Amino acid sequence: MDRPYTILSCAVSVDGRIDDTGPDRLRLSNEADFAEVDELRARCDAILVGAGTLRGDDPRLLVRSERLRARRREEGRTENLLKAVLTRTGDLDPGARFFTTGDAGAVVYTGGEGTARARARFADAPAAGPPVDVVDAGDPPAVRAVQADLAARGVRRLLVEGGGHVHTLFLTAGLVDELRLAVAPFFVGRADAPRFVHPGDFPAGPDAPMRLVETRAIGDMAVLRYRLDADGPA
Repeated sequence: MDRPYTILSCAVSVDGRIDDTGPDRLRLSNEADFAEVDELRARCDAILVGAGTLRGDDPRLLVRSERLRARRREEGRTENLLKAVLTRTGDLDPGARFFTTGDAGAVVYTGGEGTARARARFADAPAAGPPVDVVDAGDPPAVRAVQADLAARGVRRLLVEGGGHVHTLFLTAGLVDELRLAVAPFFVGRADAPRFVHPGDFPAGPDAPMRLVETRAIGDMAVLRYRLDADGPA
């Protein structure tokens, strides 16, 4: 296998926004959706986000449910997923919760001058924390190089959780197998609010649309699951 089966998961407003412009993170999901995404995380081997998500949200990206963590232990896996972050500059805080929590470690994918900057930053990080690798994935970092490195680490299922720049990179590269979109029942209504994706050349355009394989209601939210005919494993 040259790359993991890749699932992109995102919660959006009806007008396609993943946040508002206020100082606090906008809550788009309800508790039932959070629980379902937790189950999805627990079935994957790695989770990937962009540097903007780390700086803006300071996420831990852990499996929340003790039951799901116990199931992973019984399967001979770490309680949490390997974490991956994509950054062009390598300007990351080693003290962020993303790097200091969990039991599977993290990988920083960067390139060019960002590689030396990230390696210098993490060389000074406390040795007691989870291990962090810095990988040169090209300048700028390439999605295919990231996926190939994750596959070499034994990652068979990759979960991508944003933000908009990372969503766009993966989708325009044609390297997403499945899209899970949870739609919140409201509008954000701000032109400057972050979007689900940025403008780009998407293979899943009008001439090659995605395949809708599931629609469900979770409370007032709608969950849409699409398959994309990417060149990955079935």
